[in-house]
This record gives sequence, structure tokens and C-alpha cells, in this order.
Amino acid sequence: MFNAGRLSLARARRGMTAKALAERAGVGVDTITRLEKGRNVPEPETIEKLGEALGYPSSFFVGEDIEEVDVGAVSFRSFSKMTARERNAAIAAGSLGLLLNEWIEDRFGLPEPDFPEELSEETDPEVAATRLRQHWGIGQQPIGNLLGLLETKGIRMLSLSENTASVNAFSFWRGGKPYVFLNNFKTAESSRFDAAHELGHLVLHRHGDPKGDRSLEKEANGFASAFLMPLDDVRARMPRVITTETILKAKLRWRVSAMALAYRLHHIGRLSDWQYKSICIDLSRRGYRSGEPIGIERETSVLWKKVLTLLWQEKITRDDIAKELGLPSDELDGLIGSLTAAVGRSGNATASFQVI
Repeated sequence: MFNAGRLSLARARRGMTAKALAERAGVGVDTITRLEKGRNVPEPETIEKLGEALGYPSSFFVGEDIEEVDVGAVSFRSFSKMTARERNAAIAAGSLGLLLNEWIEDRFGLPEPDFPEELSEETDPEVAATRLRQHWGIGQQPIGNLLGLLETKGIRMLSLSENTASVNAFSFWRGGKPYVFLNNFKTAESSRFDAAHELGHLVLHRHGDPKGDRSLEKEANGFASAFLMPLDDVRARMPRVITTETILKAKLRWRVSAMALAYRLHHIGRLSDWQYKSICIDLSRRGYRSGEPIGIERETSVLWKKVLTLLWQEKITRDDIAKELGLPSDELDGLIGSLTAAVGRSGNATASFQVI
């Protein structure tokens, strides 16, 4: 039976107004309105037209209800910069991510969330980062693959295909499980920081950030900085005299951007206001404000590579997954593509990847 909610979700995901969809599908705007409100049952030909207009297979519109993501429970990385259309498209991606995760969890046992219960929004971000590191047993050491670490701690990691700087990342809790969606169009260092920022929201702001509260964003940034660059390790490793060259060399240890390390050093009192300003000007001159000329390799998912490899051994490809879920291939790629750069469309991993 036709599912009105799925039509609304697909339209939101494509960022289309009811009028734009009606024009592309060759139907009246009032037809779209009635269908999305469940007042009419469309003919098969109409469903096919809608599918073609949206780039979705007709089968998508006749499935069961898809879990909706409550926008009030979502913490967005750049809430104030988003338009309503961009927000709705991202939220729709979240719903599709829940659909995909349910399909995966029906077949695989994924790690359970591992978070200390005592951490809350009343906890200082620096303290929260230290306690979480202690809880996870990683002490003060630098984190090699942050994405892989988060997956082992039960966080469902998915990607975004939004072609806009307004939607960097977002996170939420659903059914006792944490989700993080990353838009990896930025540098690898920035994506790591975005992931740590969303981890901060998951730890400190479990009920989300529906209004884009700047203080909550500041707390998540503080958590990310402390989590990626532990206070004691930074103090022990950085020399007394810090220059731009010192930062460019040291940032590789913590796999962060040069600007992020400079900010951290200023925040903990290792750089004066004047030194911090001078180094930021020098970094900007060298291109480190808009990019990372000397950067790190982008992190990829360990869990998704493993899952796709196991599925491929059963002759199940990404296209097969998309077909079973009723999704267009581009939507599935959008959810896992940038996290699985080493895995081809067939689902086969590179030679260096081993299933364990």
C-alpha cells in the first residue's frame, strides 16, 4: 500500500517543494498535498511519475513506515547557517540512516554503546573529555583512527552527501543508540574535529540542541579540543618556545588542523594573546585557514568495510542492499560512500583489508 510518509521523506531529501515536484512529475500541486496527507491513494502510473521525478524506485513508496528523526533531538554542527530546506534534507538523510542501520542490525551484531553514565550537560567539557578517555582506556595517547574508535564504542557512523558547507555534521540518540552523520567535503582534520564535536554533543547534550544554542556549540568544541588533544600530553610534548613551524610539526601527532592546535595552545595558556594572533596570521598566509596544505590521510570506517566484505562473500552488493531497501543507489552511497573509500561498488575490499 502507498505510504504517504515515504513520499514526504523523499521530497524533503531531494530538497524539492511540492510545486517543484508537481511540475517535474506532471501532476497538480494539490495532488501532491493530498497524497502526502494520506487523503488519496495514487494510481500506479502516478507513483511511477513521482519516482522518476524524485529519482527513487517506485518500490520505495509502498513500504512500511520509516522512523522519523525528531529535529528537536538533533544536534547540528552549523545550525544557524542552515536553511529550512537544508535542515529538512539532512533530517531525511537521518531517517534513511535509521532504515539502513535496522537492515544491518538484523544481520550483524554491532557493538553496544559504551558511555559513562555520570557525564551530563552539567559536566565541564574538559573534565568530560578526560573521563571518557579514562572510561575507554585510552589515557592520554593520541587517537589514530577516531572514526574506528567511535564505531567500537557503539556509535553508528554514517555519512552525508550534502553539497553545502552549512551542513557539516549532526548527531542524535535514538532507541538508546547514538548516531553521527558526517559530511566529509572538508579536510580530513576538520572531519575528525567534527566527529569529536558530535561526540561531545552525544556525551553532554543527550536531548539535542533544537535551537542551535551557541553555548552548547562552544561546549562541544571545547570537548572536541580536549578529547583530541589531551591536556597533559600537549603540555608534555610542546616545547617552551612555540612557533608556526613547531605547530605544523606537532599537529601530526594529534592529527588535528594547525588552527585547532594553535587554539588549544592559546586556551591552555601556552600561547599569549599576541603570540596566538601572530601565529594565526602566519598560518592564514600559508593557506591553513581555508585548508590544510600538509594534511593527513582521511579516515575510513572499519565497521562498514567489514560488513560490506562479509556481505560480498554472500554475493550481496551495495546495489543489492539499495534494491532491498527500495533506495536509489546514490542515497545508499551518500550514507556510507565517503566512509568506505577503500571498498568498491561491488562491495569488495582492497587487498590490504582483512576481515577479523
